[in-house]
Amino acid sequence: MDKKDLIPHSPVRYFDATNAALKAGEMGLITAKKGLGKTSILVQFGIDSLLNDKGLVHVSFDQQSSNVIAWYSSVMAEISKKKNFNIDDVNEEIVKHRTILNFNQETFTLPKVVNTLKALKEGGINIATIVVDGLDMAKVEKADLDCFASFVKAENMTAWFSYTNEADTLDATLPADKLDAFASVAHLAAEGNGLALTVLKNGNGKVALDAKTLLMSK
Repeated sequence: MDKKDLIPHSPVRYFDATNAALKAGEMGLITAKKGLGKTSILVQFGIDSLLNDKGLVHVSFDQQSSNVIAWYSSVMAEISKKKNFNIDDVNEEIVKHRTILNFNQETFTLPKVVNTLKALKEGGINIATIVVDGLDMAKVEKADLDCFASFVKAENMTAWFSYTNEADTLDATLPADKLDAFASVAHLAAEGNGLALTVLKNGNGKVALDAKTLLMSK
């Protein structure tokens, strides 16, 4: 089985239906209260990029590499169970194009992350997609966010961020000047017996998440 066979079955196809998918050069933001499933969503975006032969860098500010790897393994396993695929060979192939970085927000700013990404590119690592997990956006300087956004735009990459925030309206998510950096914003919250990812900016509608597997679904 080729990894291309998994692309139509990627959970991200449900998100695409909201018209909130990122274009090259754009950044997006996923918000939710702590522990609800933001990391799983970022990992699903990351896996979708890898299946499409796009180099991925996963930047984590709150988890060790072993925990991040476990997330990818878990999500891939759930995808395979839902679609009845044996993805061992696919998983081995795509992880070759994934780089995981761990930083501490107290000592490592977004411009420093940009410098690290530039060094990776200069070293021959292909980067098309970035996910940034665990960053407290309230503590990020606007200039630093703009620096990162400029890099993503200049390199025609896409970048998804997560942010622990319970606000379910766009205006309450971040100050307007910071929101300007994000083309798409979506909020994850409990809904009924499950979870729903509601688009707040760029596109419309919502995507259900399986409460057990945290995979995006109908």
